[in-house]
Amino acid sequence: MTPADHGRTRSTAPASGGPMMGVLLLVLSMWTLSCLDASGKWVMNAGVPLLVLSWFRYAVHLALVLALVLPARGLGVFRSKKPREQILRGGSMFLATLMFFTTLSYIPQAEATAINFLAPLLVLSAAPWVLKEPARLSRFVAAGIAFIGVIIVIRPGGGLDPVGTVFGLLTACCFAVQFIATRRVAGDDPFTSLIWSGAVGTICLTLALPFILPPALPILKALAPLDWVVLISTGITGGLGHLFQIAAYRRAPASTLAPFVYLQIISATSVGWLVWGHFPDPLTWLGIAIICASGIGIGLIEWRRSRAQAAPLARAGVR
Repeated sequence: MTPADHGRTRSTAPASGGPMMGVLLLVLSMWTLSCLDASGKWVMNAGVPLLVLSWFRYAVHLALVLALVLPARGLGVFRSKKPREQILRGGSMFLATLMFFTTLSYIPQAEATAINFLAPLLVLSAAPWVLKEPARLSRFVAAGIAFIGVIIVIRPGGGLDPVGTVFGLLTACCFAVQFIATRRVAGDDPFTSLIWSGAVGTICLTLALPFILPPALPILKALAPLDWVVLISTGITGGLGHLFQIAAYRRAPASTLAPFVYLQIISATSVGWLVWGHFPDPLTWLGIAIICASGIGIGLIEWRRSRAQAAPLARAGVR
C-alpha cells in the first residue's frame, strides 16, 4: 500500500547480507504490500465494510509485529522520544489506509498505486516549509513533472471513476504527511515506529467496534472460508511488508534502494492482472513512466548533491 518511506526512521546496527540482500528484501516488501492491497479490494468486493476490513488489517498487523519484535526487544521498544509525532504518523497512515482502500473500490490497483507515488514528491516540495530544508528548483520541477504523469493517468475519458481519483489524490496527501512525520521521529527505533503505527489504527477502530461490528456480522457470517483467509492476510501482509522494508534499509543505503521503490507499480500491475485481468492502456503506462522517471531523477540529483557535500568533509578527515 505504502510507497517506501523515504523519510524512514534510523536503522539499528548494520545487518549482514549487503546491498543486494537489501534490494531483494525491498522488492519482496513491494510484492507483499501489493498483495495487501489486492486482498483489501477482494474482501470489499465480498461485501466486508471498510472499517471492519481496516480493523483486521491493523489488529492482525499489530499482533504479528508484537509477536516477532517483543521477544527480542522487550517492552522498551514501546518507548518513543516523540510520542506526539508518532501519533501523527500513525494517524496519517490510518487515514491513508481508509482512503486507499476506498480508492481501490473505484479504480484499478495499478492506477491507484501510481497516484500514490506523488506523495514523496509532495514531501520534497513542502520540505522548505515543514522540514526547514533549503528550497531547490529541481524538487519543484520533479514534483511538477510527476503531477503531469498523474494527470495523464487520471485523465478525463481514461475510464477512471472521478470519485476514485479524488480519493487517490487524498491518499497521496495522507502518505506525504506520514513521510514528514517519519522524518520527525528519525531518532526512534524503526520497530518502535512500526508498533506505534499499528497501535494507533488498532485503538481507533477497536473503540469504534461496538458501532461498526453489529451491522457487519451478517456479512462476516456469510463469508466463504477463502474470504476469511484473505481478510486475515491483510494484517499479515501489512506487517510483513513493513518488516521487510526495515530489514532492507538496514542492509543497503536509501540511495541504493530508491530506484527499486518504483517496482511496486510493476508488482501492483502484475497482481491486478492476475486477480482481475486488468492491464493499463498505453497512455496510462506513459503517465506511470513519467511519475517513475521524475522520482528516480530527483533521487539521483539528491544523491549526487549529498555526495558532493560529503566529499570536502571526507578529504578533511571529518568523521
